[in-house]
Amino acid sequence: MKNRIRVLRAEKGWSQADLAQIVQVSRNSINMVENGKFDPSLPLAFRIADAFGLRIEEVFLREVG
Repeated sequence: MKNRIRVLRAEKGWSQADLAQIVQVSRNSINMVENGKFDPSLPLAFRIADAFGLRIEEVFLREVG
């Protein structure tokens, strides 16, 4: 699953550690989600989207095909 986390973090000036602390997961978890190596659980996806004040669909992009 593709996502816009890296861009959204940059816009906020947040590090991976900052976002991890906000959504209560490890920095490694944020790194893996951000790099597409791990799909987040639905609750985590909601927490990430909420951290940016966005809807899940605005953070995570469905890959078609």
